[in-house]
Amino acid sequence: MTLNQLQYFYHAATLEHFNQAAEKANVSEPTLSRSISTLEDELGLILFEKKGRNVQLTKAGAVFLEHVTRILDEVNRTELKMHQLATNSGRIDIAYVAPLARTFIPKMIRSFLHEDGNRHVIFNFHQGNTAGNVDGLKRGSYDLIFGSKAENAPEIEFVPILKQEMVVILPANHELCDAPDEKITSALFGLYPVLSYDHTSGLGKYTKNFFLSHDIHPEFICESPDENGIASLVAEGFGIALVADVEAIHRDDIVIRHLIPEETFSHTVYMGYVRSQYQLPALKHLIRFIIENCTTDQ
Repeated sequence: MTLNQLQYFYHAATLEHFNQAAEKANVSEPTLSRSISTLEDELGLILFEKKGRNVQLTKAGAVFLEHVTRILDEVNRTELKMHQLATNSGRIDIAYVAPLARTFIPKMIRSFLHEDGNRHVIFNFHQGNTAGNVDGLKRGSYDLIFGSKAENAPEIEFVPILKQEMVVILPANHELCDAPDEKITSALFGLYPVLSYDHTSGLGKYTKNFFLSHDIHPEFICESPDENGIASLVAEGFGIALVADVEAIHRDDIVIRHLIPEETFSHTVYMGYVRSQYQLPALKHLIRFIIENCTTDQ
């Protein structure tokens, strides 16, 4: 049973005329007749019976038409979907770290969808830490990831897209809130309890490397996956923290201080995708859009 046989049968069944069906299918009438005869032999059933110059479905033919109609409808939907994927539609799975969820990802995707030709693209959003997102990208679960740059992942292209200054956050009543700038140095993280990012996250590793490079060994009180959790604990006086300067920490119950200029540093956020993996046109468009609008020098 072939797709051509099903299409010939459908035309003959709906037009009730072999010659008209042949014209509709753009084949000769003998070719269509032989195809349907072969189909009847394969099924072991008679699908049509003569009615003057026309043909009429048998009871078996009517049942077969119901199934063939569903099959051809699905084929048409599949063809349409593949055409959409080949142009500027389709589904894109992206994964990102929590600090990007509140502002960066929604605004970036909304800007992309507002551009001509992109409005039919569908997104699936996934939030996780860098390690999990990288694993998902390698497995093919995600098309694009956003977060820290992973080590030992040569198959992934990491493109720097955003710089976040690292700042100190303090409870609103902390004694360092009004301290002179020269007092806000890396040394203070050895003097007060410290709240940190999850040690498995990109920012967790990044901040810990900062402390190690300054020979500082903080008293870590607890870990949190993102700035929302860290800021809330800092506000309640659990300790101080070194975090990325994102929207979540701008609140009335904590104070943001910048490290002295010679210690000021920033964290780079990357977009990552598998170099050798086939990319749908919609994904190519998104990557190009981000590179043109969001990339930054490291």
